[in-house]
Amino acid sequence: MSVLNKRNAILGWGVWQVGKVAAKRKAKQALEPKDKGRGKGAGAVLSGLAAAGGAVWFWRRRRSDNES
Repeated sequence: MSVLNKRNAILGWGVWQVGKVAAKRKAKQALEPKDKGRGKGAGAVLSGLAAAGGAVWFWRRRRSDNES
């Protein structure tokens, strides 16, 4: 019985292909920064500011329509 036969060659090729994908994924994760920049509450703060700005815009527009 030979160590290098068709079955072992195919199995080795499959392991190599899966190993390459796993290594690429691990390398990509190592390069990604842990912090994505903004803090956890930044979205809520920006949403609140946008809502307040929209309310002021609506209030001022409605007020100017009533004066005309």
